[in-house]
Amino acid sequence: MPTEIKKQVTLEIVHVLFLDIVGYSKCLTDEQQALIDQLNQVVRSSTVFQKAEGADRLIKIPTGDGMALIFYNSPEQPVECALEISRGLKGFPELPVRMGVHSGPVSAVTDLNDRTNAAGIGINVAQRVMDCGDSGHILLSKRVAEDLQQYGRWRPYLHDLGEMEVKHGVRVHVFNLYTDGAGNSDLPEKLRQLKPAQRPESTPAPARPAQKGEPARERISICVLPFANMSGDVEQEYFSDGISEDIITDLSKVSALHVVSRNTAFTFKGKPVDVRQVAGQLNVSHVLEGSVRKAAGRVRITAQLIDGSNDSHVWAERYDRDLNDIFALQDEISHAIVDALKVKLLPEEKKAIERHGTDNVDAYNLYLMARQSYATGFEGDGRRNEAIIRLCRRAVEIDPNYAEAWALIAMAEMLLRSTSGRDGDGGLAAAERALELSADLAEAHAVKARIFSEEKRHDEASREIETALRLDPESHQVNKCAALLRFRQQRLEECIPYFEKAVALEEGDFGSAGMLITCYTALGNREAARRAAEITLARAEKVLAHDPNNGSAMGHGSDALAVLGQGERAKDWMGRALLIDPENMTMRYNFVCALANHLNEKEAALEMLGPAFEKMGTGLINHAKIDPDLDPLREHPRFKAMLAAAERRVELTG
Repeated sequence: MPTEIKKQVTLEIVHVLFLDIVGYSKCLTDEQQALIDQLNQVVRSSTVFQKAEGADRLIKIPTGDGMALIFYNSPEQPVECALEISRGLKGFPELPVRMGVHSGPVSAVTDLNDRTNAAGIGINVAQRVMDCGDSGHILLSKRVAEDLQQYGRWRPYLHDLGEMEVKHGVRVHVFNLYTDGAGNSDLPEKLRQLKPAQRPESTPAPARPAQKGEPARERISICVLPFANMSGDVEQEYFSDGISEDIITDLSKVSALHVVSRNTAFTFKGKPVDVRQVAGQLNVSHVLEGSVRKAAGRVRITAQLIDGSNDSHVWAERYDRDLNDIFALQDEISHAIVDALKVKLLPEEKKAIERHGTDNVDAYNLYLMARQSYATGFEGDGRRNEAIIRLCRRAVEIDPNYAEAWALIAMAEMLLRSTSGRDGDGGLAAAERALELSADLAEAHAVKARIFSEEKRHDEASREIETALRLDPESHQVNKCAALLRFRQQRLEECIPYFEKAVALEEGDFGSAGMLITCYTALGNREAARRAAEITLARAEKVLAHDPNNGSAMGHGSDALAVLGQGERAKDWMGRALLIDPENMTMRYNFVCALANHLNEKEAALEMLGPAFEKMGTGLINHAKIDPDLDPLREHPRFKAMLAAAERRVELTG
């Protein structure tokens, strides 16, 4: 479709990004022109804008104080463009811009100069959606949000604001889109001005369908904020996080409740929060907050359920119990919340809440430590994987029927064989034991998929990962496994949404963020690669602030530094890390990626790669064979010789 719509086109569904400058009319004429020039500069710097314009698939309509951009390929285009513009505007704090996105029909119109342009409801609704926001907001119509919700990468960034009344009494259903570095997470002023009783109702996730003869059940919405760790020991954070996550999981089993996801709730972790503002921002009726203190075999939990409309306490309680009572205590809290909300549990829901992976508190405590280590570490860290196995092996000695612990053993054993050629079955027996105990355990199916993938049993791997995604599409581990499987199959565009979802689900996951650098670089999306590098570096630095000797964090962090143009700092990190953790092969591998792909130092990359090829396992060797980060080395005779020698070594030892 050329820049001017052809006159014979009467109606077409398009994807519209409408944006304007907030407060434009109050500026002097020369100030207005300067602001428009700045806005044009930022918009034109967007790679999505440039690609659509270069392909002749973009219409640009000036609107005086802003513009409408009409895309033809996908509803993701205007949203990606909006995010790029939002990040670009960080350099222009004096330029307040709001944006709205809608998909709908437009038609051709002819102006007084006999030029063909675009008009129609698609553009009008995009403007109405935008009008609901303030400076920095990226608001989407419900139609666009529903399209994006089909892709895992977008779900964590979509926040339902419900219906709002706009011009001429029209009502539009609006979602707020924001990420760590783009958009505006604040509740729009129009929504804040409404009295609580007038607040628009959001559309929650679909409830479980009513059974035949069962009346429809009204769903109440709730956000469980991360419980504060009051133990006086930062190392006990895993326990307070585990309690919070388990309460979220329990309440999510109640069909009459809409529970905000763990990843959204945990964005408030460690921050001072105004409960009423949280309720308004997430459009929930109730908020649960609390604290956990664990010491000397005792646990004290305080919890309070708050009505988000008036900040009043619906229910509050303090529990001081023996640590061995933790499971009964969790059940008691979940039941108390359900009772306070006047929700009736179905029999199967009551059973689901009271079902635990283990009834032994010592096994549970060990598993929580191991799970935290896996979620916030790096998969290629051999010492960490060995620690996970020790923790979980002790857990299953205490409770042999602890399926979740068996599944985590399988993951760590698979990773040790993959990265360093460790002997054994690569975790297969542990994965199968987990599934014997709990056939619907998504993480066990996910690790089994990884094991099959390592053995090149690709059809079986695909079946297992699809089962895992069906059972728990919100699992961090499942999304990470799905991403890596598709990466190994060289399906880069398909693996990106799963890596994005993994990054969103776990704030400590720098490894998935690092993989996004590789994917976006290979696809030529430099802006997205840079964004992934910023996230990777921020997460690596956060880890290193607590653990300065973490070689895995330095491995991914150095690659991010290289992408961000900080080559000398990247090399400093490499030198320090090699002194601290010289046997970390995956760390060396990431240094190679930085040197070869971003610093253009091929000889240094080959020197770094030699010791890694001498020790890495089959999985990492297979990864090297398809990794686009190593493409600059692939035709070098020395690289070919080292790769061939590594393949011969694993064949002989196998």
